[in-house]
Order: sequence, then structure tokens, then C-alpha cells
Amino acid sequence: MDPDSVKSTLSNLAFGNVMAAAARDYQKELLAQEKAQSSTANEEVDLDELMDDPELEKLHADRIAALKKEAEKREALKRQGHGDYREITEGDFLGEVTGSEKVVCHFYHKEFYRCKIMDKHLKALAPKHMDAKFIKLDAENAPFFVTKLAVKTLPCVIIFRKGVAVDRLVGFQDLGAKDDFAMRTLEVVLIKKGNELLSGSTCNLWYLAVMKTMYHFTGIISEKKKEDDEDDVYDESRRRTVRSSVNHDSDSD
Repeated sequence: MDPDSVKSTLSNLAFGNVMAAAARDYQKELLAQEKAQSSTANEEVDLDELMDDPELEKLHADRIAALKKEAEKREALKRQGHGDYREITEGDFLGEVTGSEKVVCHFYHKEFYRCKIMDKHLKALAPKHMDAKFIKLDAENAPFFVTKLAVKTLPCVIIFRKGVAVDRLVGFQDLGAKDDFAMRTLEVVLIKKGNELLSGSTCNLWYLAVMKTMYHFTGIISEKKKEDDEDDVYDESRRRTVRSSVNHDSDSD
């Protein structure tokens, strides 16, 4: 056999194999494209069906209505002074504590070290718990209500429901009796506070049940879902050196 003829035949066979392989690859590519187009078409149909689903539309409408209602509630609370930790005067006191269902009022003295610590934490909590109003009153400039409410030790945080004082925090005794407690510690105490006055030994179970049903007593603030922000731990011993002359015990009038 002629060597040139053999070479030509082998070359043709190799070319034919290459073309056949290319044809197979092209066929596979076409099948993949058809499959992708078919999948996309099915997805589009499914989305259209979902958009027309009355149950989904109802859920969406309910969610929008709930968000709108919550926004309106927040705006109404803001108009009542919620969301900020504000200073009030003795003349404003009655209007403030009777103007909202739940009020946290800090009786303080501007020179007392522990009052400043309480201020810091209440200021951080106020915007997180819009359902309660957070205010403070200079005890030195409010002698009538200091006497009326038997405020003897500062800081004193009094909790009001519907204008009635139902509970209080005196000094830091409920907060571990130390200055470097975390904001979360105060938050947990306030979540529990507000109904303890009704659960004393002088209150029978029937009366307690009736009062809790009528006023929906839980804590003065509600537990929140965990958020991205941290607990805002206030550790005074790490931030500054406290002068030895500072008295860490609760200050009194």
C-alpha cells in the first residue's frame, strides 16, 4: 500500500473523529439549553400562580396592615413622650405619670454618683422599650412628691401603671448591689417589676388573679427579641479609676 495513501486515510479518520466529537458536544449543549429554558418557563409559571394565590395575598395584606398599625402606635407613643429619657419638673409630674399607661420615673440627685449610673442605663433602655415612658425628676426640686411617695434613698426608680405607683427600685439592691452592673441586668429587673406589689402576703390569690386579668400585669417593659446590638455593659472599673473618696453605697436624702 502506498504510504501517502495510508497517511491520507488515517488523517481523514482522525478528522472524522474530531468532527463526531464536536457534533456530540454541540448536541449536549443544545439539550442543556432546552432544559434550562424549560426550567425557567416552569419557574415563571409557578411565580405567576403564587402571585394569584389568595392565601398568599391575604398573608401579605395582613402583614402590611400589622406594620402600619405598629407604626401608627409608635407615632402615638412618641407624641406622649415615649422613646426618650426626659427630665421633667414637679409641675409636670402628675400629667406625665397619668398620661401613659406605663411610666418609669427616676428620682435622682445631680451630685450623686449612682444616680448618674442609673441615668446612663435608663437613657439606653428608653428607645428600646417604646411601650413605657422613661422620665427623671430632680428630687431636690420636687419636695412634695418626694414626701408623698416616701422617697428616702437615691437613686429611686418608681414604676407607675395608669398613674398608680405599683413598684420601685431602691438604690442598687436589686441589681447586685454593685456599680458595674450591665444594662441587661436592669432590663431584666424591669421586665419582672410592676406586678410584684400585688403578689405580697397580704394579697389573696383571687384578688391577684382578678387584678392581673383587668390590667394585664406583666413587667413594666416587655422582653425583646435578641438584636444585633450587645448588652451595653457598663463596667465603671474598666473605664476609669474611681476616686477613693467616692461613696459607693446608695445615697440618701
